[in-house]
Amino acid sequence: MRFIETDLQGAFIIEPEKIEDERGFFARAYCENEFQSHKLNTRWVQSNISFNKQAGTLRGMHYQAEPHAEIKLVRCIRGGIFDVIVDLRKDSKTYLQWFALELTESNHKMLYIPKGFAHGFLTLNDNTEVFYQHSEFFAPAAGCGLRWNDPALAIKWPEMTICTLSDKDQAWPLLKN
Repeated sequence: MRFIETDLQGAFIIEPEKIEDERGFFARAYCENEFQSHKLNTRWVQSNISFNKQAGTLRGMHYQAEPHAEIKLVRCIRGGIFDVIVDLRKDSKTYLQWFALELTESNHKMLYIPKGFAHGFLTLNDNTEVFYQHSEFFAPAAGCGLRWNDPALAIKWPEMTICTLSDKDQAWPLLKN
């Protein structure tokens, strides 16, 4: 696996190293030793799937507040997403900066999201499925969010119609409030 640190400290793009032949390919999706060698979390207590019927479904920007802050490892196993993270660590040099990349069923990339980040995505295809691993159990009372279109963040989402957005995600407060 290749670990590529993003401009947001502690967040990594993880690319599988494929061994290919006429049958297809084989690639390691997770290795505790490799994650440890990069000083990344190796304890995953919960895995979740997000299935999204329509392209243009936006989910986010979500995080869990302390003491339930979580590390996430995200990959798209069907379809494609424009995946976005925002650094919410007040002591970070990249506080309130964002990073985005496409995770698709064909590129097999993963995004390692440290504690203290908000996360969201926009589906690029119908019938998109996203697989998450979490370092902490879901704690509904700790669930928080940011507005996906907050002018203070100025996230550059793909130019496509957002057809599905939950009432909750539309109602997150703006940072200036």
